[in-house]
Amino acid sequence: MKLKLIPRLSAALLALTPMALTQAADPLNVTGDKFRQLDELLPTANVYRNAGGEPGHAYWQQQVDYRIDVRLDEDKRALSASQIITYTNNSPDTLKFLWFQLDQNRFRLDSMAETTLAFGGLGNRGPGTRSASPEAPAGITFGELRRQQWLADNEVGYTIRNVKDADGTELRTTIVGTNMRLDLAQPLKPGEQITFSMDFAFNILEEDAVSARSGYEHFPDDARKGGNDIFLLAQWFPRLHAYTDYEAWTNKEFLGRGEFTLEFGNYEVNLTVPADHIVSSTGSLQNPEEVLTATQRERLEKARKAKRPVFIVTEEEALENEKAGTRKTKTWKFKADKVRDFAWASSRKFMWDARGYQQGGKIMPEVMAMSFYPKEGGDLWKKYSTEAVIHTMEVYSRFSFDYPYPVAQSVNGPVGGMEYPMITFNGPRTTLHEDGSRTWTQAEKRFLIGVVIHEIGHIYFPMIVNSDERQWTWMDEGLNSFLDGVAGREWDPEMPWGVEPRDIVDYMKSDIQVPIMTQSDSVLRLGPNAYTKPAAALNILREVILGRELFDYAFKEYATRWQYKRPTPADFFRTMEEASGVDLDWFWRGWFYTTDHVDISIDNVQQLRLDTLNPDIDFERRRQEEADKPQPLFEKRERDAGNKTWVERNKDIRDFYDENDRFTVTNKERNEYAQMLADLEPWERNALKRALDEDKHYYVMDFSNLGGLVMPILLELTFEDGSVEERYIPAEIWRRSPDAVSKLVVTDKVLEQVVVDPRWETADVNNDNNHFPRRINKSRLQIYKEEKRTDPVYRDIMHDSKTKKEEPKPGFHKK
Repeated sequence: MKLKLIPRLSAALLALTPMALTQAADPLNVTGDKFRQLDELLPTANVYRNAGGEPGHAYWQQQVDYRIDVRLDEDKRALSASQIITYTNNSPDTLKFLWFQLDQNRFRLDSMAETTLAFGGLGNRGPGTRSASPEAPAGITFGELRRQQWLADNEVGYTIRNVKDADGTELRTTIVGTNMRLDLAQPLKPGEQITFSMDFAFNILEEDAVSARSGYEHFPDDARKGGNDIFLLAQWFPRLHAYTDYEAWTNKEFLGRGEFTLEFGNYEVNLTVPADHIVSSTGSLQNPEEVLTATQRERLEKARKAKRPVFIVTEEEALENEKAGTRKTKTWKFKADKVRDFAWASSRKFMWDARGYQQGGKIMPEVMAMSFYPKEGGDLWKKYSTEAVIHTMEVYSRFSFDYPYPVAQSVNGPVGGMEYPMITFNGPRTTLHEDGSRTWTQAEKRFLIGVVIHEIGHIYFPMIVNSDERQWTWMDEGLNSFLDGVAGREWDPEMPWGVEPRDIVDYMKSDIQVPIMTQSDSVLRLGPNAYTKPAAALNILREVILGRELFDYAFKEYATRWQYKRPTPADFFRTMEEASGVDLDWFWRGWFYTTDHVDISIDNVQQLRLDTLNPDIDFERRRQEEADKPQPLFEKRERDAGNKTWVERNKDIRDFYDENDRFTVTNKERNEYAQMLADLEPWERNALKRALDEDKHYYVMDFSNLGGLVMPILLELTFEDGSVEERYIPAEIWRRSPDAVSKLVVTDKVLEQVVVDPRWETADVNNDNNHFPRRINKSRLQIYKEEKRTDPVYRDIMHDSKTKKEEPKPGFHKK
């Protein structure tokens, strides 16, 4: 096919995109406009949060300070405490009551979480459903059975007493499931403070039995009579719900999945535990001379400048501690400023190593990275835990800010992975063999390094950049999964962790998707929805759409703007756009507000060449193209039969047109050509001459957007000489025609193959339609032994073959 060059070159190019003509009647494409701005979806900017995504000039947040004395009863596996709380009302509102989170109540059999828990739906982080089938499950797992029995046999939830104000006056409280309302004696006006106290107690959950986020783990085979325990204490004290400018009280019921929305404050916590226990905690230890030996203090000081972790409590010392036990107690005193939560761990089983991380920051130039683990952690933890803590801080600080706290800790226990300010709980362990040796698999090594990176990363997001986890889980899990993927690949790119766009393909084309912007308790599949999909989206935003320089600058701007503050999705979206200078509303709308997926098909490629418009040149070329066409079947059979045409049999009456074909040039065509040249403007003649001299190859490529999610089109062009060229077409090509577009591509060489998204960078769900010409699909054909036929229909013994797509390179798969 020829592309005829007409006097107005621009008109010729416009003719290549007929889609533009169909949009003329609806230029805004209001219905289904993929590029419609997000203003109608985002909250209106105000004095608290401005239109650029920054905290406004009147931004505020509450402050809640805690002083807590707590005692751990090891034998009863119970905790009792008293706390004094100072609440500062920085809001412009007058408060008549305060709302508390009572997370331990979530495990009561009459709680909303337990009474609505679907059978078979227990998971590591909360309730779900086993399947959509109306039929009952075929059985019950031993884990589910154990959980039901444990909760039936044990009294759980808070006992709360003596809620009093500073004058000793009893304050009225009302418990509503996992929430408690405290009615104030006098309304708390803006700028005022109130101090009150309460006593509380609860029985500690057995983590392995109930699959909580904290609890105890029992080791019956330890040398000590009755065995030993590791206690991981989190969600352990009644905590104030956040009161915000965008929602007021964030007092949604805790159902086990949506995590926690909290206020920053200062903590002074005294932990009384058995004297032979080692304690890891949020905050700085205030009384090391009272709870650590002189040797341990010396080791801790040595660790500050060490190149590798130094043992504060050695394995031999931990094993010795395991044997006896004591009735004596010690009180470990910790202080933590500007934190939004407090967690701790205690056990006589812990060995403890530490190493100073010299980050050079002004606020916190040195951070102590520390790990606490029992013998079950073995050399796996000795080698990798503390080193992974430091590596995480190095990477995350580059994307955000210097780590602002004095310690960063990784603690081994029954929880697979959870995060709190300055402390994380991580689960992987070694395997004990009959000869007493301990080994680990490659998967266990990868899991340990990956989970430490992920959970330490959470200290940045959301423990410092304090997003609302109950409402928008993706704001901490998705952002953190994106960054832990970067940190993981920088540790070892051969390890299959982190989130690549290809990791989300199956979920994005499934029928169980809900938009990312769905409240956490309503998400059907939390892992892919809150972790993988937003992380994949951010990978695409960084690597494909913005590029690393723009993305990294904008992301760091977001992190520093909202350090110690509470951002919403709108603040993230607006900051990324403002700091990068790129309109990304189409991206946020498609990835975060819809369940569209990426499926861009290249449907056709037309090869075009420019005519010279000179009949002495073009007519001869057309004659040759006509000759190259297959001979029509009628003519072939006539020739094969020896038949002659009428013209051949009557040569005496032939004329000019019988002697010359339709490609013979006459003076008429030559004169028309000369007149056309004379009518051209000088710049048009120059453009024509240049185009003819260059003699480039013109290709019109037709694309369909089958998945609905608009994305840039990434092209890999392979030429006849074997060379390869990459081209990037911005997503804006879909702006006026979101379903199908055509693109003119001009090359110097003959094109042989076109591939869309050759490295699977955009989460395209169907790579089969990304090639032109189409490829033959590769598959595996399985051979089965022929079964005895029970019906007259022939049964193909080679069946059930499944297509396995060829990956362009190994991928990363998040555990």
